[in-house]
Amino acid sequence: MNLEVRYARSFLLDLKSLEPAAYERVYRFVFVELGEKWQPHYLPELRQLDHEGIFYRFTIDNYLIGIEIRGEIVKFLRVIPMPDV
Repeated sequence: MNLEVRYARSFLLDLKSLEPAAYERVYRFVFVELGEKWQPHYLPELRQLDHEGIFYRFTIDNYLIGIEIRGEIVKFLRVIPMPDV
């Protein structure tokens, strides 16, 4: 599969604002691990957010990561702390 990965400005700004340990963990997963073995089932706790199957979210540690999947294009949209419930 010839995957194209894109990063929204909001994702990069969110990533930059994370504490150092979280930044390192998310950065390693998104830019290194995921690039080597892209399969949606590798994403921890992947949840579809819409009926069309375009928007999803998954978790890494205590952070939610929002993505958009359109064919062979994956776009990272946001990374935010998990809300307290």
